[in-house]
Amino acid sequence: MSKKTSYLLGILLTIIIGTLLYWFFCCKPCLEAQKVTLEPETIEAQTPEVKTATSNVFSVLDEKSSIRFTASDNFNFKASDFSILEPVSDGLKTQIERVTTYLTDNPNKMINITGHYTSEENNDTAFPNLGLARANAVKNYLVTTGLSTKLINTYGELNDSLVANDANIFQGPVSYKINTLEANDTSFEEDLKILRDNIKANPLILYFDSGAASINLTKEQRLKVSNMVRYLDKTDNASIQIIGHTDNTGSRETNIRLGKNRAEFAKTYLVKNGILPNKINTASKGPDEPIAENSTDEGKAKNRRVVVTIN
Repeated sequence: MSKKTSYLLGILLTIIIGTLLYWFFCCKPCLEAQKVTLEPETIEAQTPEVKTATSNVFSVLDEKSSIRFTASDNFNFKASDFSILEPVSDGLKTQIERVTTYLTDNPNKMINITGHYTSEENNDTAFPNLGLARANAVKNYLVTTGLSTKLINTYGELNDSLVANDANIFQGPVSYKINTLEANDTSFEEDLKILRDNIKANPLILYFDSGAASINLTKEQRLKVSNMVRYLDKTDNASIQIIGHTDNTGSRETNIRLGKNRAEFAKTYLVKNGILPNKINTASKGPDEPIAENSTDEGKAKNRRVVVTIN
């Protein structure tokens, strides 16, 4: 082979080797990267967790005697509501009547009713929480069967394990327990006296603009309503007193009527929130008892008020 031919073959071999090396180190990685980019991204579909609706049956236990009252149903409520859903089952009615008879025959025993609620529900009631409003509704139902409110305690409890059904209804968000009062225990009477004094010293005061059409209570005001209801339940002949007041604009006769209307408006609100109407009295003082000067708009606003307390 001539020297010239060897030289040409060397050049050709160099070109071939260079081409292969360029392909391996440059083109191939770029094509693979492009392939990865063009291939559709695979995303595994997340199946949402389906929670099973809770359903708590009616069960009342007296731990002292081990007596238990049970039914396959319980009181049901729509989400963010405190009104008992009708109809109440016949089995539940029967057990409620048995509980009423048992407690009436054993006045040293009391039933604790705890209404439950979730943090996702809205509380538009006059009570500190929706659970307490539900317990109060169940209490009112027991009263219709002849049970004295003196034998009923109501509580509210947050319970985020509750799950509503497909109709957005909570099935049985209420629990029960029977307590036995100890003999010669006077703490109950002492607590009741303290409660009465606190209510009298710090009544619920609602201020009204000229065209007030709704009542929105603060957390502190809801607590006052709850305390008044508790006092009513435990005290014979106790009632809520609602007194309407006005500023001095207009005639006294007109203002007396206006104050009465405001008091009735507040009563309607409390009744809608599960407070029995026969436990509420209304009256009007009109412009007769101002708490501020009527010579200023600020003073008049303070005088346009409703005072809610106990007798």
